[in-house]
Amino acid sequence: MTAKAPGAGSPAGSRPEEPSEQKSTRERILDIALELFTEQGYDKTSLRQIAARLGFSKAAIYYHFASKEDILMELHLRLHEFGRGILANIDAGKMSLGLAAEILDQLVEQMMGHRALFVLFQRNQAALDELHRERHDGAHEDVEILFRRVLSSQQIPLRDRVRIACALGAVMGGVLFSGDVFSDVPAEDMRGMLQDAARALLAPEG
Repeated sequence: MTAKAPGAGSPAGSRPEEPSEQKSTRERILDIALELFTEQGYDKTSLRQIAARLGFSKAAIYYHFASKEDILMELHLRLHEFGRGILANIDAGKMSLGLAAEILDQLVEQMMGHRALFVLFQRNQAALDELHRERHDGAHEDVEILFRRVLSSQQIPLRDRVRIACALGAVMGGVLFSGDVFSDVPAEDMRGMLQDAARALLAPEG
């Protein structure tokens, strides 16, 4: 596969990629980069290696990404999406321990469905931190920021806010450790145990 500028003429028997094909190829690049960055580290992975595993030329990678840093940033920004849809429209005045348990159930479901991203973060934290400092524009709100907004509300009893914060910390810590300490635990089993832990921390007091 060779890179071709959008709209350029095509040789007989070929045609430029349609938008859906471009998206598919872009996602494949990200998936392979995620595998390699996790297996051998971001610093030790080259664009040539990513291209080789895909069966592409290196030039084809540049059709979709300007650099290896751009690939890492795209993977990093996926982390910011977790919980946004769940929390963005939450009314702090209606927050309760029961609702918080439901939210964390959904959050764990999302995160364990993308466990590899958290393994990537854990194993390449230095590279991600450096990239974040250099290029992140602060426009993306992650789940921690959204939870901070909810937990800052004086409409929620202080004791409940503390318990919700503890449950969130337990879930996030468990997900991060799941790629290392608990790497041999199947994702489905880990998901259930994390949800159980969050529910235990948020259970009504008897």
